[in-house]
Amino acid sequence: MMVRNDGTKIDFVKFCDTVCGDKERLRTYFYDCKPYKSEPPTVEEKLKSSQYDKFANKIEALPRFQMRFGKLRKNKDGTYEQKRVDILLAVELVRLSWSDQIQYAVIVTGDSDFVPAIEAAKDAGVITKLYYSRRSVHDELLSAVDERCEMDQAFFDSVKR
Repeated sequence: MMVRNDGTKIDFVKFCDTVCGDKERLRTYFYDCKPYKSEPPTVEEKLKSSQYDKFANKIEALPRFQMRFGKLRKNKDGTYEQKRVDILLAVELVRLSWSDQIQYAVIVTGDSDFVPAIEAAKDAGVITKLYYSRRSVHDELLSAVDERCEMDQAFFDSVKR
């Protein structure tokens, strides 16, 4: 289950079935970072980590779901930054494309950092489809993919739990 900023709870299996349509799904890769933990971790960090591990285990228990983890870095100003997540997705997309394991890739993002990986997948003959939110998508990304679908309120209503 995923919760949107507006509190809507999303059913991951329904979400994936919707975005895949009539295409067979090899696997859904879920890219994220585990919560930050200092050394030694605080009580709050331990709790967040335990809750996240339960969430990640539920995701991986779903059929054909796989978690991929980057690193969460704490900046000097106290903010956090995900590291390696984009690269993990890009490498996986290119590897699966060029090894002929996929012919169709559905990508859910708005980040134009993925354009080179999408272009490499297309060079390997893979059809790329983007699911995006209008509020957070880059024009270059929209131009790079073969197909695109906006995730509007009607879309989220169709995949909520």
